[in-house]
Amino acid sequence: MAATQVLHPRSRRRVRLDEHLPVDHRLSQVYRAGAGLMGLVLLAFGILGLIDRIGFFDTGGDTVAGLNTNGALSVLSICVGLLLFAGMVVGGNFASTLNMTLGVLFILSGFVNLALLDTGANFLAFKMQNVLFSFVVGLLLMFFGMYGRVSGGLPHDNPYWQARHRPDEL
Repeated sequence: MAATQVLHPRSRRRVRLDEHLPVDHRLSQVYRAGAGLMGLVLLAFGILGLIDRIGFFDTGGDTVAGLNTNGALSVLSICVGLLLFAGMVVGGNFASTLNMTLGVLFILSGFVNLALLDTGANFLAFKMQNVLFSFVVGLLLMFFGMYGRVSGGLPHDNPYWQARHRPDEL
């Protein structure tokens, strides 16, 4: 009868999302591209909103690129776009984690603003197209952030796969 090996809970390897990736790892390019692309979209939307000189908390229905906007939403879009550009410059796990975090925040923002539609608390002047845009950007950011980190079919040279498997299991 074979004896089963009981591992102490601390002897198992834990996967941490902030593990080090080599600077030139190909996954970093995906994280950077995702952050840069979404940052560019948000930055352009924010700048176009500010150029139109819309009131800061105006909810009058001013649109930019088919989305409702006001000054507050434009400034917020510029800030998030710049943050994503910073993630693009830094790259690596920082860009990946930033993409995932902002992706979740965009999804949450979509749900919150969906609940605030047609109320007095809708100070960002969201309409349904803004909610859908928030969901799409959130999903794209989460995709770019999780790419290569969260999957069942990671290649064996992937550092996240290697962190999940002990050397004697290879």
